[in-house]
Amino acid sequence: MKVSKVLSVLCCLILVIALVGCGNESNQTASSTGTSTPQSGSSDGKTIKITMIAKSTTNPVFLSAKSGAEAAAKELSKEHGIDIKIDWRTPTTEDGQMQAQNITKAINEGADAILISCSDAGKVTTTINDAVKRGVPVMTFDSDAPASQRFAFYGVNDIKSGEQVMEELAKSLGGKGNVAILAGNQNAPNLQKRVEGVKKAAKKYPGINIVGVFYHIETPQDAAATVVKVNNAHPEINGWAMVGGWPLFTTTLLTDIDPKKVKVVAVDALPVQLPYVEKGIAPVLLAQPTYNWGYISVEKIVEKVHLKKDVPEINEMELVRVSKENLGEWAKQLKDWGFQDVPEKYLKEN
Repeated sequence: MKVSKVLSVLCCLILVIALVGCGNESNQTASSTGTSTPQSGSSDGKTIKITMIAKSTTNPVFLSAKSGAEAAAKELSKEHGIDIKIDWRTPTTEDGQMQAQNITKAINEGADAILISCSDAGKVTTTINDAVKRGVPVMTFDSDAPASQRFAFYGVNDIKSGEQVMEELAKSLGGKGNVAILAGNQNAPNLQKRVEGVKKAAKKYPGINIVGVFYHIETPQDAAATVVKVNNAHPEINGWAMVGGWPLFTTTLLTDIDPKKVKVVAVDALPVQLPYVEKGIAPVLLAQPTYNWGYISVEKIVEKVHLKKDVPEINEMELVRVSKENLGEWAKQLKDWGFQDVPEKYLKEN
């Protein structure tokens, strides 16, 4: 009887040990199959997923930036023997809170880097910092979040850009006139700085009077409607300093503005805006090479993430002065960047 009891106890012990061993093996299997929470920034060295979050899909300048990013991704993938993917997560209209949410989603879904133009720096800074803490480097373009932990910014010097707009407009007006400032989204830090630059330069001209700063939802139609409304309310206006070229993406002002009475100087000079130069409504457009927002930024991210190089924190983009004199040359540049809507008549002028 004693022997049988001992054997029973031994059998129970063996069974317990076997069950514990199975449990450990099961846990190890679950871990190896990836059932745990996926980690962000999990590049295998052969694939780099860059989430790109611009301000809005309704603004053509950001679509050109997307084209630049995709072109750089294709070229650099071939050059370095890796697969660079552009994950486009831009809101339809400007929404800083949605941008923040899209950053979080991108982190959770394995982005290796994030590229963003900030609609509202205050709403995305904390989320940018969270991305960096979780191992996902962030770069900004066009509109910065300087208080965040982003590693680099690429874009124009906004105060200087505003000054350039006012200087060109003052020349067109002979140094005197009533000027309105079109400013877009009131919360966008880059646009705030451009307005600051316009006002700063205007102080150099005693004959220039700033009628007011006018904001609008950042769509071409809303911008054009704002200009028409303000012109009707203030018939004394004979100059518009536009820190963004939003209304010139429509044909509205081609008929609603008399170039003999009102002059416009604006930032941006994409194909659809060029007729304003031809007609003389905009003697000068100050072009941001918006294609390069995507192209150059992707280059910088690849240097940082793949090549492990140090990247300068501030990478300044220079504006290109576009007038009737170089309209054909600029049109050809746009064509070379892949824009399909460049009017042929401008290409013939080159």
